[in-house]
Amino acid sequence: MFGSSLRLKLWQRRLSVAAPKVSIRHHLPWPLRLLLMAVVLGLAGAIALGTYDLGRQLAKSGMPVDPAELDGLRERLSQVSAERDRFSGSMDAAESQLQIERSAQKQLAAQVKTLIAENARLKEDLAFFESLLPSSTGAAGIAIRRLTAEMIAPNQLKYRLLVMQGGKGERNFVGNLQLTVNVVREGKNAMMIFPDNKSGETEKFKLTFQHYQRLEGVLNLPEGATVQTVQARILEKGQVRAQQSAKL
Repeated sequence: MFGSSLRLKLWQRRLSVAAPKVSIRHHLPWPLRLLLMAVVLGLAGAIALGTYDLGRQLAKSGMPVDPAELDGLRERLSQVSAERDRFSGSMDAAESQLQIERSAQKQLAAQVKTLIAENARLKEDLAFFESLLPSSTGAAGIAIRRLTAEMIAPNQLKYRLLVMQGGKGERNFVGNLQLTVNVVREGKNAMMIFPDNKSGETEKFKLTFQHYQRLEGVLNLPEGATVQTVQARILEKGQVRAQQSAKL
């Protein structure tokens, strides 16, 4: 009896040792596994980051975090964010206003430049009307007033002048303007006459007026030419009626 009972126990122990381990596995599709793994890793990273920040705060303060204090910090952070957004909006508005003011300043500068040019022209007109007496224009009755010349580019010369006819202006003056430009190029003096008959610009230099005519234009010069003087001549039927020179 005892022997049979002992053999039964030994047989049961062998079965428990020799029996293979059995585990239950649920087979899931691999895309779902990847998604679950990403979610788990994301949650783990968020928890780790939050734990790190909390641990750093605790390490600095040495005291446990009070939930009420944490709520106060969150509220303060919200207020600071709102102030930042408000200041950012104010800066954008200020930048827009500054651009508007800059644009207005440019427009005012252009208007001032136009007014200065118009003022110069009015001065020329005033000088003309003050010089209508025959004695002010010379024997021929034609005079040049305020001849000016300036370089506006390395090879471009801008000129301006006012031509007047003295007296009552009983007849229209018909003639043409001739400009002589003395230049230095490659160490040599040279003289250029405008208009050049070959250039086809003679129409721009014709004069037809009763009292006065204002003339201005741009002359194209050779590269490397340095202008010394400019002389304007008023011609009528090939004869010089008036002339004036200007230095740069």
